[in-house]
Amino acid sequence: MNAALPKDGPDTLAGRLTRTLILWVGGVWMLCVLAVVWYVDREINHNFDNELVEVSHRMFDMALQEFGKMQHSGATPDTPVIAPKQLFSEDAVMYQVVDIHEHVLLRSAEAPDGAFDVPLAPGFANNQTWRIYTVRHPTLGLYFQVADPLDERRSALNRTLFGLIIPLGAVLPLLALVLRKVARNELRVLQQLAGEIEKRSGSDLRPITLPGLPRELRSVGDHVNSLLERLSHSLDVERALAANAAHELRTPLAAARLRLQTALEHDLRRNDVQAALDALQLLSHRAEKLLQLSRAESAASLARAPVDLVQLAGAVAQDFWNDPQISERLALKVPDDVAPIASGDVDALAIALRNLVENALRYGGSGRVVIEVMAPCTLAVRDFGAGVSTEQLATLQQRHVRHSSDRAGYGLGLSIVGTIVEKHGARLELASPPPGAAHGFEARIVLRPA
Repeated sequence: MNAALPKDGPDTLAGRLTRTLILWVGGVWMLCVLAVVWYVDREINHNFDNELVEVSHRMFDMALQEFGKMQHSGATPDTPVIAPKQLFSEDAVMYQVVDIHEHVLLRSAEAPDGAFDVPLAPGFANNQTWRIYTVRHPTLGLYFQVADPLDERRSALNRTLFGLIIPLGAVLPLLALVLRKVARNELRVLQQLAGEIEKRSGSDLRPITLPGLPRELRSVGDHVNSLLERLSHSLDVERALAANAAHELRTPLAAARLRLQTALEHDLRRNDVQAALDALQLLSHRAEKLLQLSRAESAASLARAPVDLVQLAGAVAQDFWNDPQISERLALKVPDDVAPIASGDVDALAIALRNLVENALRYGGSGRVVIEVMAPCTLAVRDFGAGVSTEQLATLQQRHVRHSSDRAGYGLGLSIVGTIVEKHGARLELASPPPGAAHGFEARIVLRPA
């Protein structure tokens, strides 16, 4: 799918990502600029200060010698002596020689007439205009002060600052374009994934296959595919229920309608009314089976809890023993020692066992039916009727398959049992005849222990 990404805006993921990246990159760049400016300012001041210290120690003795020469030439102490420019020809050094009373005895031509407005003490000091370094003569009561304009330092720092900020301002638009391009390219696969999801509907629940998905989106795709699989299963259950209902209910409905119509035409004959009641009873029975099948296939409410198989078998047998016509035929056999405990849904397992007993009672003739609980976790239902052939045994779990023309077949009942057993991760074993018997039929549900 080659879906176009929407235009970047405040509500698009690409727009948000681009804006966030620009803000963060610009912010980090600005922090780096400030750190560099702080470092450069520190280095500039350190270099200028080192220069002042070096110049002061190199020039002090020379300045004193020049001051002595000019005093011998007739200069008065009240008037500061201006040193000649050629004294330090390499640089225009701004300095003063002052006594302990802060009288200026010698100064450079660029220095002010009065003393610098800083305490007369060795070391560095600042005023509004100058950065001054003062050194005292070890024997004479004289001080040598070298000054450096603060404006020069500020100018050097400003040049560094603007040299870093101006490229940032120039690069930000280009950076924004690059980040937007990268964001759109990287998010294109997300748009493709959204397009594939948009294609899916009730008639198209195919898994989404997009190679090259990043790990985060691969997880999203796996979860979406799992959801599509569950939806497909739910739709299959609904379709199967509709198909089963149409197949199973058509015949008893038609029979009931025909019998009632005949009864009306013949002034409500008792035989026809009874036949209609029998058809409605069959209809009720099949509707119940369809609902059981739907519940088993959906597996929406299957629990996983310890199930006492002896209690389960006893409860199911008791339901049948309440019918006097059945109580003499049905027997229950349980272990003498510890009762087997299986893991499963007690209601679903009861439905499965009840279906097996109904099938055995219906197809086992008038003979005896036995419910047996066996270790480790097995439920068995066996009858001693005619049984089924090997070919019929292979088709018993198929829906709508009947091996008798006058009764509802094994199909739905064993299909329900098979579905419930499958949802429990158990096994359904069928045998005809049962082990050790000459004829009959046996169904076993082999469960997992709790």
